[in-house]
Amino acid sequence: MTGNFMLLPVLFLGVFTFSVSGQLIESIDCGASDITIDSNLITWTPDDILVSNGISRVVQSSYSVSTVMDTLRVFTSHKKNCYSLGPVIQGQKVLVRASFNYGNYDRLSNPPAFALHFDGNFWTTVETSLSGVTDHEAIYVAKGDAVSVCVAQTKPGQFPFISALELRSLDSDVYSELDGNRALFLSARLSYGASLPLRYPNDRYDRIWMPRTATGGVLLDVASDAIFVDTTTAPNNPPTGIFKNAVTVPSTFYSVVLGQFQPWFPPVYINMYFSEVKNLESTQTRSFNIFEKSTLASRYSQLPISPPYSGVVVRHLYNYKVDYSNTTLSLDATIYSDLPPLINGYELFAISDVLTDGTDSKDGCFSLIFLHFKPEAVEALGLLMSTFDVLGGWSGDPCLPAPYSWDWLNCSNDATPRVTSLYLDSFGLSGLLPDISSMDALEIIDLHNNSLSGEIPSFLGTLPNLQQLNLADNQFSGSIPTSLTKNSKLKLTVTGNPSLCTSNNSCSNTPGTINSPPGIVNSPPGIINSPPGSANLPPGSANSPPGTINSSPGSTSVTRKKKKSSMLPVILGITIPVFLLIWVAFGAFIILSKKSKPANVNMAPTTGGEENVNSGGEVNGTPEILQRIGEEMVNEIVGNVVQQAVNT
Repeated sequence: MTGNFMLLPVLFLGVFTFSVSGQLIESIDCGASDITIDSNLITWTPDDILVSNGISRVVQSSYSVSTVMDTLRVFTSHKKNCYSLGPVIQGQKVLVRASFNYGNYDRLSNPPAFALHFDGNFWTTVETSLSGVTDHEAIYVAKGDAVSVCVAQTKPGQFPFISALELRSLDSDVYSELDGNRALFLSARLSYGASLPLRYPNDRYDRIWMPRTATGGVLLDVASDAIFVDTTTAPNNPPTGIFKNAVTVPSTFYSVVLGQFQPWFPPVYINMYFSEVKNLESTQTRSFNIFEKSTLASRYSQLPISPPYSGVVVRHLYNYKVDYSNTTLSLDATIYSDLPPLINGYELFAISDVLTDGTDSKDGCFSLIFLHFKPEAVEALGLLMSTFDVLGGWSGDPCLPAPYSWDWLNCSNDATPRVTSLYLDSFGLSGLLPDISSMDALEIIDLHNNSLSGEIPSFLGTLPNLQQLNLADNQFSGSIPTSLTKNSKLKLTVTGNPSLCTSNNSCSNTPGTINSPPGIVNSPPGIINSPPGSANLPPGSANSPPGTINSSPGSTSVTRKKKKSSMLPVILGITIPVFLLIWVAFGAFIILSKKSKPANVNMAPTTGGEENVNSGGEVNGTPEILQRIGEEMVNEIVGNVVQQAVNT
């Protein structure tokens, strides 16, 4: 004759939200447009600054739950869409809660199912209903400086959505049994005998304790007559509110059944909270055991429980797993007890598998809002995403969980995966390609059909595992790095880059070369290609040693790249007047020659002396002097021209 109160490991409902405290980090009202403060004084902020994808929607009025739960964001593109929450401190214990209220927002009466992820780990499959809120809560130790929560489509035509996200900070001594490499997934958190949910501010961590009252059977609700219950030393810092009520049974012949478990259930973590509700007489005793019973075996807990009045006792079972089918866990009075068992609060968690550390820090990044993870991550995918706005719609772990990697990359199957391929063809990328050399596991890079410009980055030739590089149909220019052209293991495609120097398209203007205009380079002999001794030109002028300026008909070679852009205007600006002076000198020579010839012809020879007269009757002295003066003047001017050009 035992009355059983079954507390099956089911997921409880939790609505509403949260405000500002040291423990309350973020409360996100998804799909909302305004900040909201709820009845618990929790401040909710819209999610539009956290995501760039998704569409805001409102549930139908007949399915309204609360201001926060009446809005949602639905995602109709990408395999997964993520929120980045925080910042948090690496190693900090956190509580993350995600809430979903379908509310027939699309008027299709077709509640979707989809996957829920956190920090690159699979969390659960969300099964929504036409009405009512579905909550999922996880507790774990953060491995980065932010928390990523993602929803991922699993069925065609069923688009994932989310109504609210909450991030809370827990003290390190709360749930101290938790392994830092695992997570706790909440199945139930109950406040027995209560009529309303209990949360912040009564619970400083904003844990939501759902009411569980006796509804038929032999279970009885009982209120505590204790004025004050001291919880300061109680494990997990339970709120005092849960000790105002309890459930019990009529006599010691009855049991309070906590739940039924199966061998195929995952290992669980159970917390049970007890406080005496009456100030017992000295002759009264309340004592009971935790009893495990199956059809094949039964056993009691080692120490009986005697709850203190105005005090708290907490018992836990960590990594609890049963060996036999239909094993029940119950509270049973000892043979020395004259009062039946009772319980005030109860928590049931499933323990996760070992959590991933995420994609290798050389490749991955969560979000650029906090630039989380390591600097190397920002230098790689994070740098790509900050350079090209079109990539900003992807967030969360780029590789995990499989098969929900980002649409434009592939990853290895390692425990800590690496990005092995980038498929960014036809993404509308423009500008310079940032340095992603830290992604040294890349085997394939496909960037064709974009508008990338500048020289092909030399770091691409340093990627040790690169096998295919497609840069076709872009705007790259300059030469192809020899580290790429000489890599016999690399399949390189660069067609469709009209400004790129290839075997079919040589560079006409190579660095360090000036193609001078006609008339300047092809100068008459004796001006730039002056014979030795014709002028004392300074270093760097014509006929100077190799490595400065070497003049020859058709080209002027400059080895100083920094000065090549400024020398040509100087040469043009000064050399043109030089030629004018040359022609003036030759004109003067012709005029003087013409004036001297008639005088020589008409003049009769003078006796007693000789004139140096050539066969044509010209006076030889005057033309030779003019020619010599002209040459020296020209050489001096040219020397100054070249010296100024070099100095410039």
